[in-house]
Amino acid sequence: QVQLVESGGGLVQAGGSLRLSCIASGGAFSIYAMGWFRQAPGKEREFVATISWIGSNTYYADSVKGRFTISRDNAKKTVYLQMNSLKPEDTALYYCARDTSAYRLTKAEGNFGSWGQGTQVTVSS
Repeated sequence: QVQLVESGGGLVQAGGSLRLSCIASGGAFSIYAMGWFRQAPGKEREFVATISWIGSNTYYADSVKGRFTISRDNAKKTVYLQMNSLKPEDTALYYCARDTSAYRLTKAEGNFGSWGQGTQVTVSS
């Protein structure tokens, strides 16, 4: 059973940057796509970005395209989310998640079966 632990959240002013990290342990990592999702207060959890098992392909939500970059280091069993030009509407609890099936790229939340506890990102205006 893989365990995922996110870090790197915090309070930042609009226009600032943060880098989130998610470290995996206890399970396979390099053969699975990894994703980032977020949930703002009173809203449904939403897709942010996903990256294929070797990092060659990525998908982004339209709301973050051009500002966020997802990457991974399979040797360190870590996935990252670099967030630039942050906006107040990016305020949310950010989760990383591992795909349930190997060797594919997906952005459907239902295809992710292992989730971290989340890291809070707050962007002030």
